[in-house]
Amino acid sequence: VLQEMAKAECHFTNGTEEVRYMQRYFYNRLQFLMFDSDVGHFVEFTPYGEKWAQAANSLLQWMEQRRTAVDWYCRNNYKVFTP
Repeated sequence: VLQEMAKAECHFTNGTEEVRYMQRYFYNRLQFLMFDSDVGHFVEFTPYGEKWAQAANSLLQWMEQRRTAVDWYCRNNYKVFTP
Protein backbone atom coordinates (compact mmCIF):
# COMPACT_ATOMS: atom_id res chain seq x y z
CA VAL A 1 0.00 0.00 0.00
CA LEU A 2 1.40 3.36 -1.01
CA GLN A 3 0.65 6.21 1.35
CA GLU A 4 1.16 9.95 1.19
CA MET A 5 0.70 12.20 4.19
CA ALA A 6 1.14 15.89 4.95
CA LYS A 7 1.34 17.24 8.47
CA ALA A 8 1.36 20.83 9.81
CA GLU A 9 2.79 21.45 13.26
CA CYS A 10 3.17 24.40 15.60
CA HIS A 11 5.88 24.30 18.26
CA PHE A 12 5.53 26.82 21.10
CA THR A 13 8.35 27.93 23.39
CA ASN A 14 7.58 30.48 26.12
CA GLY A 15 3.95 30.79 25.10
CA THR A 16 3.70 32.72 21.86
CA GLU A 17 7.10 34.40 22.13
CA GLU A 18 8.98 31.74 20.17
CA VAL A 19 6.81 29.90 17.66
CA ARG A 20 7.97 27.49 14.99
CA TYR A 21 5.74 26.33 12.12
CA MET A 22 6.59 23.11 10.31
CA GLN A 23 4.91 21.46 7.35
CA ARG A 24 6.14 17.92 6.68
CA TYR A 25 5.45 15.58 3.75
CA PHE A 26 5.78 11.79 3.82
CA TYR A 27 5.56 9.06 1.20
CA ASN A 28 5.55 5.41 2.31
CA ARG A 29 6.45 6.51 5.86
CA LEU A 30 9.58 8.32 4.60
CA GLN A 31 9.82 12.09 5.01
CA PHE A 32 10.79 13.60 1.67
CA LEU A 33 10.07 17.30 2.15
CA MET A 34 9.73 19.81 5.00
CA PHE A 35 9.04 23.50 5.45
CA ASP A 36 10.46 25.02 8.61
CA SER A 37 9.61 28.63 9.48
CA ASP A 38 13.02 29.01 11.15
CA VAL A 39 14.72 28.14 7.84
CA GLY A 40 12.17 29.97 5.65
CA HIS A 41 12.02 27.56 2.72
CA PHE A 42 11.38 23.93 1.84
CA VAL A 43 14.16 21.43 2.52
CA GLU A 44 14.35 18.09 0.71
CA PHE A 45 15.39 14.76 2.17
CA THR A 46 15.26 12.54 -0.95
CA PRO A 47 15.80 12.97 -4.71
CA TYR A 48 12.00 12.96 -5.08
CA GLY A 49 11.76 15.74 -2.50
CA GLU A 50 14.42 17.78 -4.29
CA LYS A 51 12.12 18.30 -7.29
CA TRP A 52 9.22 19.25 -5.01
CA ALA A 53 11.40 21.68 -3.03
CA GLN A 54 12.62 23.43 -6.18
CA ALA A 55 9.07 23.80 -7.47
CA ALA A 56 7.63 24.98 -4.14
CA ASN A 57 10.44 27.42 -3.38
CA SER A 58 9.95 29.09 -6.77
CA LEU A 59 6.30 30.00 -5.98
CA LEU A 60 6.89 33.35 -4.29
CA GLN A 61 3.34 34.15 -3.18
CA TRP A 62 2.76 30.64 -1.82
CA MET A 63 6.10 30.73 0.01
CA GLU A 64 5.20 34.04 1.64
CA GLN A 65 2.00 32.43 2.90
CA ARG A 66 4.05 29.56 4.43
CA ARG A 67 6.42 32.04 6.10
CA THR A 68 3.56 34.01 7.67
CA ALA A 69 1.77 30.87 8.93
CA VAL A 70 3.50 31.40 12.28
CA ASP A 71 1.16 34.35 12.85
CA TRP A 72 -2.11 33.46 11.10
CA TYR A 73 -2.06 29.73 11.90
CA CYS A 74 -0.01 29.11 15.04
CA ARG A 75 -0.31 32.26 17.15
CA ASN A 76 -3.93 32.76 16.15
CA ASN A 77 -4.82 29.23 17.35
CA TYR A 78 -2.57 29.10 20.43
CA LYS A 79 -5.49 28.57 22.83
CA VAL A 80 -6.81 25.72 20.66
CA PHE A 81 -3.46 23.89 20.51
CA THR A 82 -2.52 24.19 24.19
CA PRO A 83 -4.44 22.82 27.16
